[in-house]
Amino acid sequence: MAAYTENRWGLPQCVGAIDGSHIPILAPQEYHCDYFNRKGWHSIILQGVVDGKGHFWNVFAGMPGSMHDGRFLRLSSLWELASRGNYFPPCTRDIGGVNAGYYILGDNAYPLQSWLLKPFPDTGRLTAEHVFYNKKICSARVVVENAFGRLKGRWRCLMKRNDCDVKLVKSMVLTCCALHNLCESHGEDYDDGWDASAAEPGVAVAQGAEEEGTDIREGLMRYLNM
Repeated sequence: MAAYTENRWGLPQCVGAIDGSHIPILAPQEYHCDYFNRKGWHSIILQGVVDGKGHFWNVFAGMPGSMHDGRFLRLSSLWELASRGNYFPPCTRDIGGVNAGYYILGDNAYPLQSWLLKPFPDTGRLTAEHVFYNKKICSARVVVENAFGRLKGRWRCLMKRNDCDVKLVKSMVLTCCALHNLCESHGEDYDDGWDASAAEPGVAVAQGAEEEGTDIREGLMRYLNM
């Protein structure tokens, strides 16, 4: 996975990208306000991590739509295992003078970690090196947005309001992710006319979040600007 991403985007040790997408649901009878998202309708969240080919290798779904992406991540097994160093193989590489392990890419809604890198926030003082790094990260992260688009393009039930019980909707979402991988890996035909825009509105930057990957992000920035 890392080799494919490096060959395509020039990012060493990167094994994928993470993002979230809202799945419309009928307002549940209990805690319905929790499911009311920032776009004005009820939903559950699908968190997905894909590889460079757009195949999902980690999915987590079912939490209320009002939840922030960073909070959603902290409730997942991905966070629990990766934070303990028990998720990715202990394979490191010198990147820009920093010893870096495997990592995934996220946007500014996620906390910066040694295993989760994101763009530098645009404060109006970014250097040319910062801007180039951000551009490379964003170009590679498109793969997860495209994966969500193709997922919903194939399985249209994920785009319209689902009136089933929330637990059943969660199972349907995860099943569609598995079917997406089967179709993509077997080269099943896909009509570009099916494309569904999975882009979400801008989300707030994670506040009070851990910042444990600053040295690795700086190293990757130096590496990309060499």
